[in-house]
Amino acid sequence: MQKKLILSTLGKIMIILGLSMLIPLAVSVIYRESLAFVFLVVAPLTGGVGFLLYYCFKTEDRMRPKDGFAVVTYGWLIASVFGALPYLFSGALPHFADAFFETMSGFTTTGSSVIDNIEILPKGLLLWRSLTQWLGGVGIIVLFVALLSTLGVSGMQIFKAEMTGPIAEKIRPRASDSAKNIWLIYIALTLIQTILLALCGMDWFDAVNHALATTSTGGFSTKNSSLGYFDNALIEWITIIFMLLCGVNFSVHYQVLKQKSLAIFFKTKVTRIYLIIIAAATIFIVVDMLSETTNGLGETIRCAAFQVVSVITSTGFITDDYDQWPHLAMATIIFLMFIGGCAGSTSGGMKVDRWVILFGQARHELQRTLHPRMVTRLKVNDLPISDHVIINVAIFFFLYIFICIISTLFIASCGIDFFSAFTAVAASLGNVGPALGAFGPTESFAQAPVLAKYLFAFLMLLGRLEIFTVLVIVLPQFHFNRHEHRQKH
Repeated sequence: MQKKLILSTLGKIMIILGLSMLIPLAVSVIYRESLAFVFLVVAPLTGGVGFLLYYCFKTEDRMRPKDGFAVVTYGWLIASVFGALPYLFSGALPHFADAFFETMSGFTTTGSSVIDNIEILPKGLLLWRSLTQWLGGVGIIVLFVALLSTLGVSGMQIFKAEMTGPIAEKIRPRASDSAKNIWLIYIALTLIQTILLALCGMDWFDAVNHALATTSTGGFSTKNSSLGYFDNALIEWITIIFMLLCGVNFSVHYQVLKQKSLAIFFKTKVTRIYLIIIAAATIFIVVDMLSETTNGLGETIRCAAFQVVSVITSTGFITDDYDQWPHLAMATIIFLMFIGGCAGSTSGGMKVDRWVILFGQARHELQRTLHPRMVTRLKVNDLPISDHVIINVAIFFFLYIFICIISTLFIASCGIDFFSAFTAVAASLGNVGPALGAFGPTESFAQAPVLAKYLFAFLMLLGRLEIFTVLVIVLPQFHFNRHEHRQKH
């Protein structure tokens, strides 16, 4: 690795992080909170350390792929460490494990929390929670690429390492242009939802926070009972629509705007399947719940649709305790945790694209069994999928399940019942947020042992960066090249 280049780049990311802390500082000043002093210390501390890293290790070296992986992984870690300082210094979360968990949950847009009573937090800290999710949604690294367009090739290495999905799809030829367009769409969706929520009766502070948490598919709320607190059908339907939109590949949004046609959403195969899964899961849950609920059909549909979209997009907002649903409905929720949204979106999970590739390849293999001489080529969205991508998806699927099993066994060994351990691991690795059982929608992760909290935080990072980006840096050859390896031996 080019350590000077990596440290210098991490310094730039920290400068952006320090500047972002000025926003909750301003809110704390407006509401005359004592928390303002905390951000007055933490913001220059974070930005100052970042400036020192950038200045001391400044170099003209060009970034290679392995440097991009290191910047993205270490960038998320260092952002979570310094992002935890407001919780620590304010006393809201006096233990580092809790503060680190909460911040990692924010930046990875997971939405799990160790705070039992959110409503007692000062507004500046509530905004910081939401802001960490918003920055992590499309990615603080993508923001970095967007702001520093002079990166050139270096920017592309970071962009590929940070973007989700089996294929890092570009909107424009240059990484900086792609990043800027993604962020413009992201900001526009946030502003539109903020205005709509405010028009529906939500006060502006809550509207901003919930819009930040929706577009990032993060799910941090300013209320203990999440969006269920407002008990407003219009607010719920608006949130459903924006969660659904943010679970779609942002390149599709760009094409919709470019061609000025909503039909693009339905012409894209992956998006169509994503919408079909949502509709099917909603219908299945509604049918299962109707026999056991006293609510009307319309309210049951709204309740089921909200939870389905919230879980598949890994947002994590709740309006109902699905831990109390019938068993088949709960099983559907668990299944959705593993599906996730579309690649190139802000959502977590395995991604619909990978499931499409896996099922498509399985169908081709069955066809080859019947017709050995048949030549077929798997396509997704009319684009041929290479054997390399298919192998990559298969390995990702294996690692995802393997990590889920091993982590569940470890969490269960900490004294947590198996069902709670399994769903908590699935929710953390899929960046979903609320799990079931002991870590259900109405519970927090505060009761988890310290080691379990660190493992959950690591799983959130693995899920957000889609496993390979994180695991590749532990390989011996990642830290020195083959020529160096021969010299050492």
